[in-house]
Amino acid sequence: MQIKDIHNVVGSEFQQVNELIHAQLASRVPLVEKIAEYIINSGGKRIRPLLVLLTARAFAECDERAVKLATVIEFLHTATLLHDDVVDTSDMRRGNPTANARWGNAPSVLVGDFLYSRSFEMLVELACLPVMQILSKATSVIAEGEVLQLTNVKNPDTTEQQYLDVIYGKTAMLFEASTWGMASLLGRSEAEREALRIYGRELGLAFQLIDDVLDYEGDAAAMGKNVGDDLAEGKPTLPLIHAMANGNDEQRKLVRAAIRKGGLENMSEVLNVVHELGSIDYTREKAVACANRAQAQLELLADSPAKQALAALAMLAVQRNT
Repeated sequence: MQIKDIHNVVGSEFQQVNELIHAQLASRVPLVEKIAEYIINSGGKRIRPLLVLLTARAFAECDERAVKLATVIEFLHTATLLHDDVVDTSDMRRGNPTANARWGNAPSVLVGDFLYSRSFEMLVELACLPVMQILSKATSVIAEGEVLQLTNVKNPDTTEQQYLDVIYGKTAMLFEASTWGMASLLGRSEAEREALRIYGRELGLAFQLIDDVLDYEGDAAAMGKNVGDDLAEGKPTLPLIHAMANGNDEQRKLVRAAIRKGGLENMSEVLNVVHELGSIDYTREKAVACANRAQAQLELLADSPAKQALAALAMLAVQRNT
């Protein structure tokens, strides 16, 4: 299965999500609509709402509730993107100027707040306390993950576990909330809810691990971001953490200095080190292990195109180059 085949499993519902997204962006303040439409239409993969719909379809209950929850999840994700780009002072996302680069930091943050608020208005309409609990917890964990990442910037002593805590918060938590939340909304059994929760978490971890690999070997044009952005910002991602743990004194000093300084002055030397020490391969292996754990959680689902799509999505997450 390719990504277009996966989308086709829930094609009509995905179109309904797109329609609801645009309907819910309505605001009496024109700039709110303008910025929100810009970021929503900027070409994202919409993996998280896709997960919501596939989970619902796997249980043969892909109805208007699934469409609404998928929209809620996409709004939450988009809000985090707006805030992240301000925090990271990013000027490019998905091949386009970021909202803060076009309109400034203050409007971007405030429109992010608008999307958070609108998502919780829709969540109230679903009137499902377990889902409210999952998503309220998710927003807290996401914020904590971003703050933790901020405290680790330019810190070469960041451990692998601290890094994993960051990527769980900033990425995997919302993947987890997508599948877990939908299973909970449908009132599925505790075993089913737990399996879908773990599936989402492991998929999210795999997805972010590969994102961090691509920062060192991706195609900038295909990715829509600058290769080396993480190093430029002094972010100690797993390839660097592994290199520092396994390199000789000279290699460790090089990587530590690059993290502390930030920028791309030593990019080529750092690239040589992470490749020589197998740090890219190590990170990929971690991602594949996460994808395998995600797939294993699907065994209790009845066979269906949606189950096959969820399994395929886990493998595509680690095979991608964008």
